[in-house]
Amino acid sequence: MSDLLLASANPGKQREFRRLLRGLPGRLLMPQEIGLDLDVPEPHATYAENAAAKATAYSRASGIPSLADDSGLEVASLDWGPGPRSARYGGAGIADRASLILELLGDAEDRSARMVCWLALAIPRVAPDGTARSPRIELFDGVMTGTIATEPRGEGGFGYDPIFLLPSGVTTAELPEGDKDAISHRGRAVAAAMPRLRELLEDPPTSPGDELSADTMHSPRESV
Repeated sequence: MSDLLLASANPGKQREFRRLLRGLPGRLLMPQEIGLDLDVPEPHATYAENAAAKATAYSRASGIPSLADDSGLEVASLDWGPGPRSARYGGAGIADRASLILELLGDAEDRSARMVCWLALAIPRVAPDGTARSPRIELFDGVMTGTIATEPRGEGGFGYDPIFLLPSGVTTAELPEGDKDAISHRGRAVAAAMPRLRELLEDPPTSPGDELSADTMHSPRESV
């Protein structure tokens, strides 16, 4: 069995991933547990590119297979924004981005929205001569559809959860954690990744060339 490093210092994401990945073999490590403190820029136009950049940085720094995500809110009336800019939407001075979304929407009739998550798994690669190579990147995604509520509701979750309204009439911040994990964008992305994560952690590469391939990125949906 092997270790998996979560490439995030976000406390909310760490709590959620601990739940979502608790059935994995091996150990799920957090950056602070191994003394790693990275600030990885996320300048890219797609979730996949941002997630891959984070996973690559953490894997190179640690030598451990690393899992990163980039997630965002997409709102129809905001031209399907903020998208990959969700975590930084409105600038560094905005403390409550969910309230900003409500302000921008006002009384808009079309409040259709979706939450999107892309996961990037970075697997360290070593050439037969022992030289470190760029990690192999594998991508997985998940989407949750709903609408934007007219006001924040619920005490659970984090980020945009209090304003993301499900067809059942509750926000994701009002759901019990287990119920949210079963339907969330992040939960669906993890479910897609689970077979590969189990395979990797149960049978990690044992020889220097095991993870070498012609390409460094693979995804059923998107290449970056």
